[in-house]
Amino acid sequence: QVQLVESGGGLVQAGGSLRLSCAAAGTIFWLTDMGWYRQAPGKERDLVATATSGGRTNYADSVKGRFTISRDNAKNTVYLQMNSLKPEDTAVYYCHAVVKTLGRYGPGDYDYWGQGTQVTVSS
Repeated sequence: QVQLVESGGGLVQAGGSLRLSCAAAGTIFWLTDMGWYRQAPGKERDLVATATSGGRTNYADSVKGRFTISRDNAKNTVYLQMNSLKPEDTAVYYCHAVVKTLGRYGPGDYDYWGQGTQVTVSS
C-alpha cells in the first residue's frame, strides 16, 4: 500500500507563486516517475510536469519557463514550484507516481494518485 500526500495549494493573485509538495509513503521499493497533473472544472485531467528518478523532466507547453518540478529521492518527495501564476492555472492539482512496490498482483510497477490540492489564481 502506497499513499501520496499533497500539500501547498491555496489562493494567490496573478503573478504570484506557490510551491506544491507530494510525499510518498508505504512499501516503496523504488519511485520511477513522479509528476503533477491538473484538472480544471469541466475539463480533462492534463499533464503539468513529470520527472524521472534519473532527473529527466517534461513540461506542458503552457507552463514551460514558469513551473519547475524537482524531486528529493531520499525523502520520496516531488515538488512543483509555480511562478508567474495566471488565472488559467486555476485547477485541482494531482500528484502521480509510478511505484515499484508489492501490490495486489505481486511485485511490480503500480500507478498511484494523490487526493488533489486546489490552486486558485485570482486576476
